[in-house]
Amino acid sequence: AVINQAVGDALSDVLFAVAAMRMLGMDVDAWLGMYDDLPSRQAKVAVPDRSVVRCSHDETRALQPEALQAALDEAMAQVEHGRCFVRPSGTEDVVRVYAEAATQEQADALASRAIDAIAAHVGLAGPRPDPFT
Repeated sequence: AVINQAVGDALSDVLFAVAAMRMLGMDVDAWLGMYDDLPSRQAKVAVPDRSVVRCSHDETRALQPEALQAALDEAMAQVEHGRCFVRPSGTEDVVRVYAEAATQEQADALASRAIDAIAAHVGLAGPRPDPFT
């Protein structure tokens, strides 16, 4: 795939957006009007073995361990406009957390629940991280 929505590089994203706008006959204002930026929180969680976490091709769903995605789905359902995904780092034994929701408080709570899910289903290498530092 040329573009990865979750972690793709900015240049390919811009080229894709320009191509899509041209195909749809849209200008930049119309394109930007389709998106509302939501409050978000990112975190990095040290784990004993990042290879335990396997994700879908677009890295928006955790496939392994299965219980991890179920816990994320449950956490997302508890907040308005909740969206959360996790992915293993390509270079270190950490799992990266991305969470967004209608308010910053909800995004923070969602990231915290995702960290709890990682702790429960993957394990932690060290103390539980504070996603707000």
